[in-house]
Amino acid sequence: MSRKRIWLTAAATVVIVGGAIGYKVVARPEQASLLVSDGTGPAPELPSPSRTFMPTVNIAPAIGWPQGGKPVAAPGLAVAAFATGLDHPRWLYKLPNGDVLVAESNRPATDSKPTGIKDWIASKVQGSAGAGTPSPDRITLLRDTNGDGIADVRSRFLTGLHSPFGMALVGDALYVANADALMRFPYVAGETAITAPGVRVFDLPSGLNHHWTKNVVASPDGTKLFISVGSNSNVGENGMAMEKGRAAIWELDRASGRMRIFASGLRNPNGMAWEPDTGKLWAAVNERDEIGSDLVPDYITSVTDGAFYGWPYSYYGQHPDIRPQPPRPDLVASAIAPDYALGPHTASLGIAFSYASSLPPAFRHGLFVGQHGSWNRRPKSGYKVIYVPFANGRPAGSPVDVLTGFLNAREQAQGRPVGVLIDAAGDLLVADDVGNTVWRVSAGQPAVAEIARPVRRREGLPGLESMIALGTWGG
Repeated sequence: MSRKRIWLTAAATVVIVGGAIGYKVVARPEQASLLVSDGTGPAPELPSPSRTFMPTVNIAPAIGWPQGGKPVAAPGLAVAAFATGLDHPRWLYKLPNGDVLVAESNRPATDSKPTGIKDWIASKVQGSAGAGTPSPDRITLLRDTNGDGIADVRSRFLTGLHSPFGMALVGDALYVANADALMRFPYVAGETAITAPGVRVFDLPSGLNHHWTKNVVASPDGTKLFISVGSNSNVGENGMAMEKGRAAIWELDRASGRMRIFASGLRNPNGMAWEPDTGKLWAAVNERDEIGSDLVPDYITSVTDGAFYGWPYSYYGQHPDIRPQPPRPDLVASAIAPDYALGPHTASLGIAFSYASSLPPAFRHGLFVGQHGSWNRRPKSGYKVIYVPFANGRPAGSPVDVLTGFLNAREQAQGRPVGVLIDAAGDLLVADDVGNTVWRVSAGQPAVAEIARPVRRREGLPGLESMIALGTWGG
């Protein structure tokens, strides 16, 4: 065969193969065969993995809310803006006097640039989904002085941070989880700004920051801090050396300064909260991508000291993932299955227990979850706030939609919920990092009552006053 014919044959092969791949990716893309509800609950359906040549990309472009737009609240609830005009509000924390802190934050500007086609796609996805703007790197204080449900005082509480996320107050020490370190600042009750320099308590894994958000909560007695650190990859494709100290929840003993890994194998743990009846730590965890729209469900789980939850070698307990090499069957055999699935690719982030809320009785004994929404599932999932009922310290029933409407009819993201908390009045606050708003969800009232809404109570929540004073519960 002549050299010319060899080249023509090779070129034709490339065109045919490329065309077939293009047809598969564009004309007949991978999509879900199950409902989100099939991947939800204590025993989710887990089909066989569906690996694709390229990641499934189904972006909801971020456009923000139209004038007068807002989410849709469930029957019996009402939603209104607590604060607007924020800059990428991610996380919320309640101070003992009822003030609300908002971490306005985005991906660190110092991250490494994309090195491969998948990294490049991920960067484009993040930009389109609203995560491509510079980080404000600050915490803003919001105060409702007259109890009308709207923040009428706003101040720059802390500035000069590095992609801040989690916050926890213990006594007069405010801890902030930056992307690269746990910081401590002096706090004076009632002050609207902290100008004193912070103390770097402990360096946190940073660098490429595939998952950059770090959260922190204090134990109910304030003696320990728990810090969540996400993985630096999807399933270890950057090498496990890049994952040292990651995909884990750390424990810091405040008295001794000793740090240790409390639980591991958690791909991207975000929200953390203490379940009031049992005192157990619960976390929301984002699971892995690129094995199909139906895998793997994100989840909430109680977190056991010393437990391994599978990442990257297995998912949802002991379901092996063949991609990480070399395999670790020993670790797979020890992997613990989580308690409750929240649907595949929902990007479930913030959690808040509702036991002391002033919402209707149907929403007073469970867990609120902010679902940021998928980018690589077809059809889309998440983009809402849900409520998971609890009984005897565990999920007990199907989730209920609390806030929807974050996607418009064209599947554009008007908003994306992240952090959630119960405020001093017992209402639910939701940070919306695309809508640049903190929403307040309260018990629904007749239209006439809305005209003369009674002043909201601002006292501490019954039975939790001592914990709130330590800044350890519900933030």
